[in-house]
Amino acid sequence: MPIHYEIYDGFPPTAILPGILHLHQRVFSGQTSEELLQEFEDVRNRHLLTLLALDDQAIVGYKMGYQRKPGHFYSWLGCVSPDYRRRGIAGELMNRQHDACKAKGYQTIRTHTRNQWRDMLILNLRHGFDVIGTIAGTNTHTTIILEKSL
Repeated sequence: MPIHYEIYDGFPPTAILPGILHLHQRVFSGQTSEELLQEFEDVRNRHLLTLLALDDQAIVGYKMGYQRKPGHFYSWLGCVSPDYRRRGIAGELMNRQHDACKAKGYQTIRTHTRNQWRDMLILNLRHGFDVIGTIAGTNTHTTIILEKSL
């Protein structure tokens, strides 16, 4: 069965949250479900946009973002299941997010990543993002700031 995509303006339906949390925790470590849910709540009213990639009913990828300020969107969180990588899912989620942002009148999209996530950095560059700065972390991680005009 081919991957299908869903998009939600605002908070995703409650029934979908466990799948997003499970995938996020499988890919990223160091954050409890409760902490991640609190972060979701913190951006609930900031014109949140959620995109999902599904194989049948299983969430195999997601991408979330929100309005930073009028006309400017922040592509915040996202990942693809390790079992589904190298199939173009992250790129398709990104394209669909950018199309939705254009339709909503956003002029720019910003995102942050780190060197440790090289595939994501390369994907962003291939999709037209420019590196516009860095943020030195308190540990060994430097955050890379990227932005793209729509």
